[in-house]
Amino acid sequence: MEFTKGPIEGVDIRTIRKFIDERGWLAEIFRNDDLPSWFRPEMSYVSLSLPGILRGPHEHVDQADLFCWVGPGDFKLTLWDNRPESPTYRNRMEVAMGANNPGSVLIPKGVVHCYRCISHEPGFVINCPDRLFMGQGKQQPIDEIRHEDDPENPFVLDEKARRAHLA
Repeated sequence: MEFTKGPIEGVDIRTIRKFIDERGWLAEIFRNDDLPSWFRPEMSYVSLSLPGILRGPHEHVDQADLFCWVGPGDFKLTLWDNRPESPTYRNRMEVAMGANNPGSVLIPKGVVHCYRCISHEPGFVINCPDRLFMGQGKQQPIDEIRHEDDPENPFVLDEKARRAHLA
């Protein structure tokens, strides 16, 4: 399967502004009055990725993600539109975000995504998905299709990165 570089329908990339003063900084990662009406976060979590670590590629059947990168660390996010009904089906896009470019990316269900920590220091990722992990009381199956477990998956960064990931 071939992918073409281009925008992806429903992906919303936003700059996050840091308000800096003598105490440090503050950044709004989302506001309900600024999100599309189809997306409402149900939970949030933060993760730490070590330099060079790749998370994904994977996608969700029913979940949309709102990833936020404000630092520390910088990341490269890659997205593939895997939704046959989408007008941007088989488009691929990349964006770099983190300490040097604070921002958020709203990723609709069915859009395959992965990100790599590209800084020399570990980086934080905040996610505010619109579904509870494993449902209410953690009683449901995980809504995730993990393409990284398939060495033949079509969602590759480049051949060098693919070989390094499989090693």
